[in-house]
Amino acid sequence: METAEHDLPAANAFSEPEPLGPGSLVRRHRLSTRLWHWTNALTIAVMLMSGLMIFNAHPRLYWGKFGANFDPAWLEIGAHGDSGYLRIGSLEIPTTGVLGTWHNGAGKFVHLAFPGWATIPTSYSLADARVWHLAFAWVLAGALALYMAWSLANRHFQGDLRITAREAAPRNIWHDITEHARLRFPTGIAALRYNILQKLSYCAVLFGLLPLVILTGLTMSPNLNAGLSLLLELFGGRQSARSLHFIAASGLFAFFLVHIAMVVLAGPINEMRSIITGKYRLPGKREEPS
Repeated sequence: METAEHDLPAANAFSEPEPLGPGSLVRRHRLSTRLWHWTNALTIAVMLMSGLMIFNAHPRLYWGKFGANFDPAWLEIGAHGDSGYLRIGSLEIPTTGVLGTWHNGAGKFVHLAFPGWATIPTSYSLADARVWHLAFAWVLAGALALYMAWSLANRHFQGDLRITAREAAPRNIWHDITEHARLRFPTGIAALRYNILQKLSYCAVLFGLLPLVILTGLTMSPNLNAGLSLLLELFGGRQSARSLHFIAASGLFAFFLVHIAMVVLAGPINEMRSIITGKYRLPGKREEPS
């Protein structure tokens, strides 16, 4: 049976929406959120892939102001002959075929940290990777600034991402973790509201990982160090900034993987429709397995 379409405020609006049953089509995501989502997705993907190619030029990370081939690195991706490895501190993990060394299309071993299918460009070029990376870095910084300003103006942050004391209680957080582990997702009107795990992860990305990756990126630029010397002091030197940049980027990639997994598990068609058109069909309760 067809259900009526209801034009409700976005999730977590201050006024409580009228009760609607499962199957109702409602408005979920604002236009600003949808534009930010897809701009961010493209930008982060290009920056991650071009960043991996930049890392290929020197696949070692250090702490402090200095770091070169003969200095002790806390992370290294390399190869012993045709055997790839990932070393973190004193722990060395074999990674042949994935990291350090891998086969190209001609079946020959290539000794680079990350394979061509994961990088931009696909063949080694530090210069081209920097062009891609820096061009999209400006897109990321500009889009983030606009999204922050717009979300403050339309009260998206205050209405959707504000964490209450009750939500932050350990008991409530643990309850949401167990519900997600059992694939028990919110239904009805409750599905429109961000749960505590979503709020924590989105806040970590918006107010933690993205600003960190931008600021550490600026710190690594020799052309900006004279005017932004405070950043060098803040992050403990260019090499520490590079390490933090890599860690923040890895955090964004981890968020991306979890985000995609949740979209698939919660219902990819409904979730994709909501982030493309803004319209979302309220889910009903799933039958418990017998």
